[in-house]
Amino acid sequence: MRFASLKLNSALLNALEDLGFDTPTSIQQKVFAPALSGVDVCGIAQTGTGKTIAYLLPCLRQWKFTKGTAPQILILVPTRELVVQVVETVNKLTAYMNVVTVGVYGGVNINTQKFAVEQKVDVLVSTPGRLYDLTMNGSVKLKAIKMLVIDEVDEMLNLGFRAQLKNIIELLPPKRQNLLFSATLIPEVEALMAEYFTHLLKIEAAPAGTPLELIEQVAYEVPNFYTKVNLLRLLLHQDAAMNKVLVFAGSKALADQLFEQLQPDYDGQAGVIHSNKDQNHRFNTVKQFKEGAYRFIIATDIVARGIDIEAVSHVINFDAPETPENYIHRIGRTGRADRKGMAISFFTPKDKALQAEAEALMNMPIDMLSLPPSLEISQELTEDERPKVIVKEVEIKPLKKEASGPSFHEKLAKNKKVNVVVRRKDRMMKKYGKPKTRGQKK
Repeated sequence: MRFASLKLNSALLNALEDLGFDTPTSIQQKVFAPALSGVDVCGIAQTGTGKTIAYLLPCLRQWKFTKGTAPQILILVPTRELVVQVVETVNKLTAYMNVVTVGVYGGVNINTQKFAVEQKVDVLVSTPGRLYDLTMNGSVKLKAIKMLVIDEVDEMLNLGFRAQLKNIIELLPPKRQNLLFSATLIPEVEALMAEYFTHLLKIEAAPAGTPLELIEQVAYEVPNFYTKVNLLRLLLHQDAAMNKVLVFAGSKALADQLFEQLQPDYDGQAGVIHSNKDQNHRFNTVKQFKEGAYRFIIATDIVARGIDIEAVSHVINFDAPETPENYIHRIGRTGRADRKGMAISFFTPKDKALQAEAEALMNMPIDMLSLPPSLEISQELTEDERPKVIVKEVEIKPLKKEASGPSFHEKLAKNKKVNVVVRRKDRMMKKYGKPKTRGQKK
């Protein structure tokens, strides 16, 4: 099937032709007709399968020009980078349409965004937190929303946006179309669907965990952090084909630590991105990577859902992901648009269980390679890798006090004197034997 066979208008078809898109992906093909008919849809598809265009095409096909300024289409995404990506995609698809698209997100001046949303807006793309802030201060009116799209629902719930989603859904008009998209159907997503979206048509493009066919997967068993650094440095040195590499670290601290180790050897060729970096740094890092100025960037899992980078040659799992589903999301950043990609994982002995879970989810093994003979095995351990010495705390009971007497003693005789006030009459009586007066008062 080609896009020309779908019920798209000429404006969208021309835009797709300009972008070089001729054939829809599985999720785009399966979602279009049901979404265009107006039913609520829950699309399940992996990262890199074209979910963004899958929900944008039916939404933009149904969009109609109005004189009102309130948005008709609301798209909620979990990260700032994804807001920018979706806005760019909408602008490309509406090159021949008079559609006004605005993206808002946290981490920047709200007043600038407040001014933007108070103007004419047709498509509003936002993170949940910033949208709720703008609705509470009266800048955004949701009364005209006809289509609600929640993208990356599973990641949104993982990031703790359930409360904001609930608040926003309650502010929306009840008569609307709902489109939910997720890479995995985790229990939290099913619970949200059961509570707020009771008549969703589930459409799955491919079974969860199915790896992309164009991705070659290999792994090394590496003992510790510094040996991983040596291995990554060696691979980058030996393989010139590793020209656009996305390196995943397990945490923000590890990402910074790895960047410090590699930056002296790759000054100006490496970047690091995670949620603690300011917005300008994050956008600039992604821009440099997309344009090829950076040979590799080190990132946390936020990038697995947050941005769309074309032609990633390699994905390096420097640290194993927390779940097998995250492994799928990570490696899905390469092997896209009919290009082959490669995923290389560094597993420590403690990652065996997670490796087995990922292999079971994909129903295929990950090829294990021997460490290169020239690799330097480091004996240095990080603070987290050092064995913890557990010292048993011995409770020391206080000594019992020996029985003792009262904590006071008898006063000396000289200290027992009591001051007694003696009247003058009594003193005179004692001295003279009779009362002594002062004389008659005159």
